[in-house]
Amino acid sequence: MNQAAEQRILVIEDEPGIVDFLQRGLQTAGFAVEAVGDGIEGERLALADRFDAIVLDLMLPGRGGLEILAAVRRARPSVPVIVLSALGELDDRVTGLDAGAVDYLIKPFSLTELVARVRAQLRAAEQTAPSTLTAGDIEVHLITRRTTRGGTTVPLSNTEFELLAYLMRHRGQAVSRLQILAAVWGYDHDPATNIVDVYVGYLRRKLRTPGNPAPIHTVRSVGYRLDAAG
Repeated sequence: MNQAAEQRILVIEDEPGIVDFLQRGLQTAGFAVEAVGDGIEGERLALADRFDAIVLDLMLPGRGGLEILAAVRRARPSVPVIVLSALGELDDRVTGLDAGAVDYLIKPFSLTELVARVRAQLRAAEQTAPSTLTAGDIEVHLITRRTTRGGTTVPLSNTEFELLAYLMRHRGQAVSRLQILAAVWGYDHDPATNIVDVYVGYLRRKLRTPGNPAPIHTVRSVGYRLDAAG
């Protein structure tokens, strides 16, 4: 089986000819490809679904590529984003890379080169991505989707697991409810919803042990922060 067969690539590009070119080329290389031509829908998919890499145009209708890049970096920092752009000046490339892109190709580009760069970034991501997240005596095993505290298994629903993994990846950082909504639920809720608070409550109850509360702290006017200790 082609190693890339199970790897999923999201293409966010609004030029139909380039989209068709990319889809056919990446699929021939063994990748599963999903493409979208609108910036708003592209951001929603990038945050909602599990893609191994994203190929992103910068000039998009609805929402600009740099805005999408910033959102992906906040919510899914381990996903490599490769920028495609007609903006080829040095300042443009530096801006894209500084914003969090792992690579920057200028249009027109070689499909062979793009495929090679995607594969290189996927290899790098696989080598650096941790399979276990740790905060104090809490461990989240991403491959087996098992959570333990002090060596004891903590049964979590899929949503609870994703929420805890997100907080663990941002350990020590205050993250807003809107950031959590985008990363865990994958779409924009009414900002007045209390779904984040409800699920944080579930996690706190499941993670606490006698004399040792869950290390998830409320940050007033912001959201939540997970620390190494309660």
